[in-house]
Amino acid sequence: MSDPGVAVVIEDDVDVRNLVAAVLRQSGFDVHVAPSGRAGVDLVRLHDATVVTVDVGLPDIDGYEVLRRIRSSSNCYVVMLTSRGDELDTLTALQLGADDYLTKPFRPRELRARIAAMLRRPRAVPEPVAVGHPGTAAPTVAVADLPALPSESSPALKHNGLVLNAAARTVLLDGRELPLTRSEFDLLHEMLKSNGAVKTKADLVRVVRGDYYGEDAYISDSDERAIEVHIGNLRRKLDEDPKNPRWLQTVRGVGYRLTPARF
Repeated sequence: MSDPGVAVVIEDDVDVRNLVAAVLRQSGFDVHVAPSGRAGVDLVRLHDATVVTVDVGLPDIDGYEVLRRIRSSSNCYVVMLTSRGDELDTLTALQLGADDYLTKPFRPRELRARIAAMLRRPRAVPEPVAVGHPGTAAPTVAVADLPALPSESSPALKHNGLVLNAAARTVLLDGRELPLTRSEFDLLHEMLKSNGAVKTKADLVRVVRGDYYGEDAYISDSDERAIEVHIGNLRRKLDEDPKNPRWLQTVRGVGYRLTPARF
């Protein structure tokens, strides 16, 4: 990986902080570290970070509030680190706009692979959003400032009023651009390409996680639950009617499929 940009490590445990910083430096990042949430947010803004790791349990403000503040001005890649092993932590982080999460202790190789997978997704142009408060809807960042017209080399995918342009990373719904996170965009792209075939949750985990999760890799219940959260967030942004879905149907016990085209 050559010159991937700036990484910020927000972690109060000095051993974990040094480990994560070492992994990121080995991957080519210019790394800055912070032992507290407020200092970390300042570093992210000052250095226009590409990747940020955030510990959930920080001494001043918790990792969720750090994530909210980062998302108010940046669409950098954010990986949440938690030692609690609580599924609620994972779901909260994803709902607030985290790109990924890892539970401590984790293997350096896994952190490196997760970040490499994220960097293979195009980085969108940031669009400032209002800072949320606990209990309010999570802020999101638009996948691009302006919709681009599809080209012959990158045809748009269309379905029931949706228009997705993979090259420009834009999604239009009835002419209005949707503010999707990277994971939401990638999942919607996969579903639109499926031509109605059922996609299992394991299939979709691999879409979000990239090459690290091969065909033989173990996929946990937590991984699949994370997909359910992403799909739920996507449905809310699409204003999907659960009784009469326009785009995504749940195949109980298996996964999801695209709804039939409406003419």
